[in-house]
Amino acid sequence: MEQASKELKYEKASEIRDRIVAIQRVSTKQKVSNINENTIDVIGIAKSELQVCVEIFFVRGSKMIGREHYFYQELGDMEDKEILSGFIKQYYMNNPNIPKKIMLKEEIEDKETVENWLSTQAGKKVELQSPKRGEKLRFVEMAEKNAKVTLENKEKDKSEILMELKNVLQMEHLPRKIETYDISNISGEFMVAGMCVLKDGAIKKNLSRRFKIKTVYGQDDPKCMEEVITRRLKHSVENPESSGFGALPDAIFADGGITQIRAILRAIQKYNLEIPVYGMVKDNHHRTRALIDSARNELPLSENLKNLITNFQDTVHDTAISYHRKLRNKEITKSELDNIKGIGDVKKKALLKHFGSVEKIKNAKLQELTEVKGITEDLAKNILENL
Repeated sequence: MEQASKELKYEKASEIRDRIVAIQRVSTKQKVSNINENTIDVIGIAKSELQVCVEIFFVRGSKMIGREHYFYQELGDMEDKEILSGFIKQYYMNNPNIPKKIMLKEEIEDKETVENWLSTQAGKKVELQSPKRGEKLRFVEMAEKNAKVTLENKEKDKSEILMELKNVLQMEHLPRKIETYDISNISGEFMVAGMCVLKDGAIKKNLSRRFKIKTVYGQDDPKCMEEVITRRLKHSVENPESSGFGALPDAIFADGGITQIRAILRAIQKYNLEIPVYGMVKDNHHRTRALIDSARNELPLSENLKNLITNFQDTVHDTAISYHRKLRNKEITKSELDNIKGIGDVKKKALLKHFGSVEKIKNAKLQELTEVKGITEDLAKNILENL
């Protein structure tokens, strides 16, 4: 596996790694067969600077029948006890397969409360145990070890992707933060942009942003792109501490060709910054086939990078188009009721639901209007006068 990785044969390395994990699973099932319990879940935890991995082993009838793992990010300085307590509450909420015993490396602070809650959920007594010696302790340590291996494998995949991106983009340092942008409009109306972030090799949807175009009139996507990038960079340059955008990106990807690249570069030059820009080029099947640089050089991509960047490109497109639809639908659903003082969204919906249309509201009698929840007599008079 290591040799394949050194030769940049990442897909082959991943296949070998999966075989290693499969062998480890078989070995684990054999090792735990002498645990003399009927229904146990064993929870292990591993942490890195970036994320946390929680691993669960399922033991039924003295045999391990399976396992699951979950990743959590940005948990800050939370202690293992806090993470485990929160995980148990989340994982076993409405879970029909709560075991009689759940084994952890260390006792959580609200152990008694959680045990009572679990027992109520399961309809039987449920215990949280932290074994100190013997086979059960070895089993908990095995879950912790597996969590560590799982976490290392995931982070290794990320580091490989980052290294591959660094080589493809011919950058001096790892591109830990990449931003991509897409413009969406119909004939120059409801013009918006979407922004998505690829951080440490993973798409972070929580860092996505949406922009309403403010200074461009008519359909001019490059001008829209220049406006959006200028506004985005301004946040980090002028307010680096309070900016909701965080640090400047290591690179920017454009959902488009050379005209979009040039528009982004014009915005970057306004702040005398040096941020490389690349365009994402699609094939006939709407998948990213390559990246192009500002000199129109095409940068070939491995299958892994094609999949990642296609997903990245699709995500930013969805972000932009969904915002465009939201603004368009909001405009479509505007009615004469919007201009009446005292009528907000809730009352407008209630009136339209009761009468079916603005025309029927116009023809309604005062008493009929007051039958709608929230419509007072004075407001009903105001509605009829305005309509």
